Amino acid sequence: QALLVESGGGLVQPGGSLRLSCAASGFDLDYYDVGWYRQAPGKEREGVAFISSSSVRGTYYVDSAKGRFTISRDNGRNMVYLQMNNLKPEDTAVYYCATALLGPSIPADQALGAIADWYKSWGQGTQVTVSS
Repeated sequence: QALLVESGGGLVQPGGSLRLSCAASGFDLDYYDVGWYRQAPGKEREGVAFISSSSVRGTYYVDSAKGRFTISRDNGRNMVYLQMNNLKPEDTAVYYCATALLGPSIPADQALGAIADWYKSWGQGTQVTVSS
């Protein structure tokens, strides 16, 4: 059974850091494009960062994540990570990862939307709370 499990969330003070992990089981994540998303209470789920299955599209970050978040993948471990630095209270949300096999015509800045449109098996996510 194909499964993604998020972990690594927690309570952190403003300015702190967390590294979220997305572990895949039941399939080879190497071939998939991966996005990180978050949903704050009372808000719609939004894309945060994307990493391509290949070097063609690379990575993409929404403006609020640029310069603070870094997405990476370890294909040998079937994992994708989201390193979050200089966290702010507005980063408080449940964070999710999702995957898709995107066609080559979809550019990186549209990948998060494309993955969210396709992916149906959203998990429990991992809670990130930024508060003093």
